[in-house]
Amino acid sequence: MTGTSGAHSGARLVAVVCTAQIFVQIGAGFWPALLPQMMQLWQLSNSEAGWITAIFFGTYMVSVPLLVTLTDRVDAKRVYLFGVGCTVAGHLLFGLYADGFWSALATRALAGIGWAGTYMTGLKLLADQVDARMMSRAVTGHAASIGISGALSFLLGDVLAEHFGWRSAFTISAGTALTAWVMVALVVPWRAAPPPRAKGQAALFDFRPVVRNTSAFAYSIVYCVHTLEMSALRGWGVAFLAFVASYTGLADETLSPALVVTVLALLGTLTSIVGNEASIRFGRRRLVATAMILSILFASVVGFLGSTSYWLAVFLLIAYGMVVWLDSSSVTAGAAGNAEPSRRGATLAVHSTLGYAGGFVGPLVVGWTLDLAGGMSPMAWGLAFLVVAVLMLLALVAFLVIRPRELEGDRGR
Repeated sequence: MTGTSGAHSGARLVAVVCTAQIFVQIGAGFWPALLPQMMQLWQLSNSEAGWITAIFFGTYMVSVPLLVTLTDRVDAKRVYLFGVGCTVAGHLLFGLYADGFWSALATRALAGIGWAGTYMTGLKLLADQVDARMMSRAVTGHAASIGISGALSFLLGDVLAEHFGWRSAFTISAGTALTAWVMVALVVPWRAAPPPRAKGQAALFDFRPVVRNTSAFAYSIVYCVHTLEMSALRGWGVAFLAFVASYTGLADETLSPALVVTVLALLGTLTSIVGNEASIRFGRRRLVATAMILSILFASVVGFLGSTSYWLAVFLLIAYGMVVWLDSSSVTAGAAGNAEPSRRGATLAVHSTLGYAGGFVGPLVVGWTLDLAGGMSPMAWGLAFLVVAVLMLLALVAFLVIRPRELEGDRGR
């Protein structure tokens, strides 16, 4: 892309894709925001609630290698529209027909397939249009649009459910996703098919070259546990604060847990942007390692100490969330920037698969730990977050051993 016209069209593409991602993601937090009341309404155990949260990440995990890798051979716009269509169907069917564990599990699974064809596919639309030096900031802008809408979805889901009922909340989120489908279908140009695979070039779904690229793969390993931690925090944050409020006797006279998690995610998105700029200035490896160490420290204490005071829990959870998000853009930019250009789709597919494998495990780990510890209690919550800290420690060791490359433009490159 060259010249003023190319820059203008590139900026227009970024604006349209990021706006579309906001409309798609706006319903993402509705289920975790409504988790306490849905558990009571449907008489769900902690493990069952964890499964409904986790299945979104699970179907994402198994779908994304196919859908995102296809963008190396098929116009990413086609895959994106398919993904958004699945998101529309998943939210709409949940709002109209979900009435218990199995129906909720199935419709959330469909939404997960939709997100597999939307999240990294949207990033691929942008990655194909920017040069190496701009890649990091393009990734950050994309992540920011998703992060802001995902954060607001917690508060929006709570407000819509309170005024119109939870079924209407999910139906409305289907409508916003449909708006995104129309925007991309009408505005984003179709692209010519990539050139045919050269003789001797690796097959489309051969992921071995991606794994052998240790600099990109190291950032993907971190992303796996990063997403595990993020999904555990976002998936159970409202339930944890609701427990603390009830346990400490402040249930009817305190700040809404959904509002707290909204603030947490908004501040986390801002921290992610700041973290990526810090990666460029101070070094990507240093920033990522620092964020992981801080995450380990917070996860080790947030459940034990937070259960003693609601306001302490609010402070610890928000601070912990900011630490979790600190390296969010940095690790994805690290993987995308270190990818071979001809394998960028496959690299992002592996990156997403590992990330959402962690996202699938995170809510389950918390739910299982709570049930194994005898149900929600200060000790059970402390142990649940402590398990997350141990997993993060293992990822930190792997990252330090592999020692991936910095990106072009990072300090020391």
